[in-house]
Amino acid sequence: MDDRQTTVGGGVLTLVTEQALARIPGGTGRYTREVGQALGARIPFGWRVRGVTAWHRDIASARIPGVAGPRRLLLDPRVLARLWERGLGPRLGGTVVHALTPLAPARLRHRQALVMTVHDAVPYTHPETLTPRGAAWHRLMIERGARLASALVVPTAAVAADLESVGIRARIEVIGEGTARALNGPISATEIERMRTAFRLPGRYVLAVGTLEPRKGLDVLLDALTAGDAAAVHLAVVGQPGWGGADLATAAEKRGIADRVHVLGRIPDAELAAVLAGAEVSVVPSRSEGFGLPLLEAMSRGIPVVHTDAPALLEVAGGAGLVVPVGNAAALGAAITSVLADPDLAARLSEAGRVRAAAYSWDAVADRLWDLYQDVAAAPA
Repeated sequence: MDDRQTTVGGGVLTLVTEQALARIPGGTGRYTREVGQALGARIPFGWRVRGVTAWHRDIASARIPGVAGPRRLLLDPRVLARLWERGLGPRLGGTVVHALTPLAPARLRHRQALVMTVHDAVPYTHPETLTPRGAAWHRLMIERGARLASALVVPTAAVAADLESVGIRARIEVIGEGTARALNGPISATEIERMRTAFRLPGRYVLAVGTLEPRKGLDVLLDALTAGDAAAVHLAVVGQPGWGGADLATAAEKRGIADRVHVLGRIPDAELAAVLAGAEVSVVPSRSEGFGLPLLEAMSRGIPVVHTDAPALLEVAGGAGLVVPVGNAAALGAAITSVLADPDLAARLSEAGRVRAAAYSWDAVADRLWDLYQDVAAAPA
């Protein structure tokens, strides 16, 4: 059977799963794995799902249950990105190709449909928080995707509105995200204490999760911990370094708070689950987000959340978090300490967060996506 031959009502779904192998996979890497696994568990009759990546020696991170492969293209990741950027490079097989990031093929086969996920509008709304080349590359790929794809998938209505405001004209489907399965299981007090000991964390700490780069607002969070009651708060930060030279340890030292800032780096999900479960508050100080997975994942475990008023965070939290203005260190510090000092407030936020998080699931995402694939397969652009 070739890629275009299908049973009645079926077809072949090809997922571009390259982001699972990226040097800095971040939230889009988690999205790639979680979406792939959910799709692979809910395949409609007559369909097959397979992954494709650039050439890597080790592709273990891109092996997803229920998804065949991945098939490795005979191109280095940078070469593949440059070719697709220039409108060249390989076409992919399949009835529907879903590029899970803007890294998407520049050409399609006859009667083939393309779906592209655009995770945020940061290249347009906050280009200064990316490298100049990164912002330009993403704008180019998003705009090409808008012309070529049958549909763009975005995680929030906030992203859809931003794209429309900068002139992106395409079918845009708002399909949210979910909480990682690996972070949802029961965590024993013994495991929480083991992680505290392993990472030398105190009995009480607040947590921030995200790639260490400018748009995450971690500089504002450090400033928030230098004054008032927040000057006694301990912060644990989980995430790998991104661009921009965000050396959190050095930044903390310059502010005189190095003894209270615990930089854990990128850690496995099993460890993250225990570190998250042991936190008193989860802080999301981002300048901009497309969705905000750490916010939802904290809420799903009942951890009170303090977050900025970035539109996507407001949308996802749905009033279940404590909100502060973007960039306002004093307000951020006050909000953190108010939750730490008020058990009733913490309990209300915890319960509201659990209820809110229950409205999101990767299975629901997969169902929406399968409906979309079957629709565009019937009449590809």
